[in-house]
Amino acid sequence: MAVTHPAGFARIHPLHALLLAFPIALFAVALLADITYLNTAEMQWSNFASWGITGALVFGGPALAWAVINAVVTGRHDRGFARWGYPLMLALAWAVGLVNAFQHSRDAWASVGAAGLIMSLMSTVFALAAGWIAYSPRRSGVVA
Repeated sequence: MAVTHPAGFARIHPLHALLLAFPIALFAVALLADITYLNTAEMQWSNFASWGITGALVFGGPALAWAVINAVVTGRHDRGFARWGYPLMLALAWAVGLVNAFQHSRDAWASVGAAGLIMSLMSTVFALAAGWIAYSPRRSGVVA
């Protein structure tokens, strides 16, 4: 259901925004935990990153489904990147995060390394980009 608001309001429904907040925060937390793990070699930081990635995937899945359905059903007012940019960035964050979850399931030092750190960085950047697009106001002032 589309709700009309004055221009300047966020472009997504408040419940959808709440779901999106988790991947943004948890992918960033996982990146910081990976950096800390590489600097300290304390295994608990890798475990913490794994849980952060898992939480981001759990809440990111429904947010991604909502974003795709919203783009298909109610996105007829937007064109091109304005319509598909947010779901695309969120899908990339989720896909890289899923591969990163498999990377973090390895044992000890192999769980993070350069590959895990790069994937954590990529998923964080994609999630932040998705949030930037989703939370930015849109010209029509319609919140879906």
